[in-house]
Amino acid sequence: MSAPFRFRIPEHGVLAKESFEPAEPGPGWVRLELKAMALNHLDLWTTQGIEGVRLPLPLTPGCDGAGVIVALGPGTVLPPGLELGGSAMIAPGLSCGVCADCLRGDDMRCARYGVLGHVLDGTAATHVLVPAANLLPIPPNWDFRQAAAFPLVFLTAWEMLVHKARLRPGETVLVWGGGSGVGTAAIQLAKFLGARPIAVVSSTAKAMKCWELGTEHVIDRSREDVARKVRELTGKRGVDVVFEHTGAATWDASIASLAKGGRLVTCGTTTGFDARLNLRALFAKQLTLMGSYMGRREHLWTLLGHLGTNPTNPPFRPLVDRVFPLADYPAAQAHLQAGQAFGKVVCEA
Repeated sequence: MSAPFRFRIPEHGVLAKESFEPAEPGPGWVRLELKAMALNHLDLWTTQGIEGVRLPLPLTPGCDGAGVIVALGPGTVLPPGLELGGSAMIAPGLSCGVCADCLRGDDMRCARYGVLGHVLDGTAATHVLVPAANLLPIPPNWDFRQAAAFPLVFLTAWEMLVHKARLRPGETVLVWGGGSGVGTAAIQLAKFLGARPIAVVSSTAKAMKCWELGTEHVIDRSREDVARKVRELTGKRGVDVVFEHTGAATWDASIASLAKGGRLVTCGTTTGFDARLNLRALFAKQLTLMGSYMGRREHLWTLLGHLGTNPTNPPFRPLVDRVFPLADYPAAQAHLQAGQAFGKVVCEA
């Protein structure tokens, strides 16, 4: 292997590659030699800077990753199914582990909660330090690319659909950004839960791939009015759940697409965070609006349990759009920023 290196953000808008000496892990922590890392939009926002948010620069971005456990801190105990020298993937949410929220299992509500690569050096590197509690076994028959692409988007989608929206079999769910990493996860999980996903995409090419994922319907927002098409597809009723992660540009259509008693759950603001709300629609249609951020770490173990029921033909899987060498991480960010990816963008060390 080549000499260890990482990408750093010395100031927002700048990515610098540098050599470094990987640190030794402290008690309860491990060092992972990364074989693959996957990009998320949070990588872009961390690099570019977020209005009103101060990050601990210089910082190595990257939330998701998978690799080999090469060092343990003093007294460190590994989670079940893991061993020194073995493979693991990373749960990206970091919490204190001892507060009331953490002890209830709501680690994403911890006052000290943060995401790897956003508050602490992340996976755009050949090596990373993480708490042992944040490691997970890689499902059988998966490679490092798939393992790196799995945790953040599937954790987010499961939290939104299951824990927040309480999606039930037979219900309809509108999935914005059906070609994104979290969108492809949501489509698959909705099908797994017995619901009927309607995917919204920005191109014919992405529409075809969503059909292949098994979505009930696809709406090309570049050619169709989304809310009007939803009413047409549902006999003017609307959808039971809107899976929203795009923000201001789609907010009005999301509200208009909901059936009476519908639930909207949102986790992102890719197109902006300043959205209007028609309060008459809120109370007259008896809507429920929910915010969601990451998810309980236990959900990842639940997801692994579902995958373990049929390892040769898993009910859901991460989709990898394109793989870059880790040394080309800035190019991978540019590819994600361009908005043409279907599924996850991955870098290999």
